[in-house]
Amino acid sequence: MLTQRASEILKSPDTIKVLYNNTPVWIDSIDETKQTAGIRLLETGNTLEVPVNELREAGRNNLF
Repeated sequence: MLTQRASEILKSPDTIKVLYNNTPVWIDSIDETKQTAGIRLLETGNTLEVPVNELREAGRNNLF
C-alpha cells in the first residue's frame, strides 16, 4: 500500500478492510517520514509499527 492511501484510509469515516500478513488490522497512525504505520491486530488487539508497503487493502489489486 502507498502511504497516501494509508492516510486516506486513516482519515476515512468508512470502515475499510486492511490486512497485514493476511491478518485484519486497524490503522492507528501513519509516519510519512519513516513510511510506517502504527497498526492494531483486530484478532488480538496487539499493536505494531510496520512498513506501510506491507499493508494490503482487502478486495483491491495491490501492485505497490
